[in-house]
Amino acid sequence: MTTFKSRIQNDLTAAIKARDELTSATLRMALAAITNEEVAGKEARRLSDEEVLKVLGREAKKRREAAEAFEKGGRPEQAARERAEGEVLARYLPKPLEDAELAELVDAAVAEARAGGAEGPRAMGAVMKIVNPKVAGRAEGGRVAAAVKKALAEG
Repeated sequence: MTTFKSRIQNDLTAAIKARDELTSATLRMALAAITNEEVAGKEARRLSDEEVLKVLGREAKKRREAAEAFEKGGRPEQAARERAEGEVLARYLPKPLEDAELAELVDAAVAEARAGGAEGPRAMGAVMKIVNPKVAGRAEGGRVAAAVKKALAEG
């Protein structure tokens, strides 16, 4: 079993003993998503820590999007619940990149891509290939793509 998955299971046990309904419900949901990912496909397998982080990141993103939808739908109490679940999941995710850190990584990737001969808007794919492994789950893809487009437009 992965260390992240076992940590989540241990934290779930502690939350149940402490009668923390929000944390226990959120961790149950996260473990269900991890298990679903493990049994998806032709053969069951164990997820690596990186894969578990990706699943948790997807679940956190779902919570953010659901909170926004509930806010727009006039259901602030449900939106607050979704945000609280997102905060529980955030405990297990790496610290998100600040805008300045992301811009710095993107600028370095743009310089590297241009050194390799990529120019203009067509350099987008080359820059994304360079920057995505460095970002690795610490920023959403749309945010990274927007930063890359901005950097390419400026340069």
